[in-house]
Amino acid sequence: MDDSTKKGLLFGGLGVFIVGLQPIVANTRPQSLDAFIFAAMTCLIEAIMFFPLMVFEIKKKNLNTNDPSRVTSQSTVFQNWKKNILLIILIGIIFGINQLFFFIGYNLAGAINGSLTQKTSVFFGLIFGVLILKERITKVQIIFSVILFLGLFLAIAQGSLSTSYNFDIVIGVIILLSITILWMFGHTLTKSMFDRNEMTPTQMVFLRNFISGIFLISIYFIIFPVDSLSPFNNPVNIFFFIAMGVVYGSGLFCWYKTLSYLDVSKATIIISPTPIVTSIFASFILGELFTVFHLIGTFLVILSIIIIVKQKEFPKNQSSQI
Repeated sequence: MDDSTKKGLLFGGLGVFIVGLQPIVANTRPQSLDAFIFAAMTCLIEAIMFFPLMVFEIKKKNLNTNDPSRVTSQSTVFQNWKKNILLIILIGIIFGINQLFFFIGYNLAGAINGSLTQKTSVFFGLIFGVLILKERITKVQIIFSVILFLGLFLAIAQGSLSTSYNFDIVIGVIILLSITILWMFGHTLTKSMFDRNEMTPTQMVFLRNFISGIFLISIYFIIFPVDSLSPFNNPVNIFFFIAMGVVYGSGLFCWYKTLSYLDVSKATIIISPTPIVTSIFASFILGELFTVFHLIGTFLVILSIIIIVKQKEFPKNQSSQI
């Protein structure tokens, strides 16, 4: 096992734990804390947290002139930002919207159902691969995409075909499916800059969250001009701003670092067990009931993810492709 693979596995494993905690922190916040300001402050806290890391990284790379394929000077960094400014702004807005609906969706769907729902990202990755990258889908990928959604349905519906589902859970799942689509689209755009060595994970985490935070908090102050500052008067709210920012930002950083060392397929497989971590914490901290249908659904979802992404490693001229 080479050094890059070891680092990818390390960041991926750490990411599984941290990402698994995100829904728990999100759903333990005070109910009086509006999702809009919570999303805005989460993004800004992430940007503040990663700003000194980004500055340190740039200064460190200034001393490295032996690797011309990487960003090695401050001027080059700003030139790359300027070159990709519209793309960076778009990514920031996309993930700002995602951050807002992340909290709304999880609040409605619950941590366990929400975590499983977001694992459908591998399916939407296939769709974007076909539409944008002109990739082909194998029959096996189609079959296990169906199994993936079957597992999700089994977990959410608790094995029942009755139409009397919890309306809030259904709406929450639909919201989370929507942001998963945007999430995959945003990461597809992000990966292109990594491939061109025009951006590093630390820079991307800072820039996208800074833009997301400014975007969200500007809209918040416009919509709620009278009560805009009231959430900042409660120390508990401040604690959750910081806690969510640190947890979410660390998860993002681990994901980007994993992508920088491994390809998307391997990174996706490594990060796939996050619903297991979420389920454990949700049961003990949030009091959510983890049923046998959740267990079966989680198994089907993770199995489907592994097989779907492993199929991408096969040669493109195989007869199973359509």
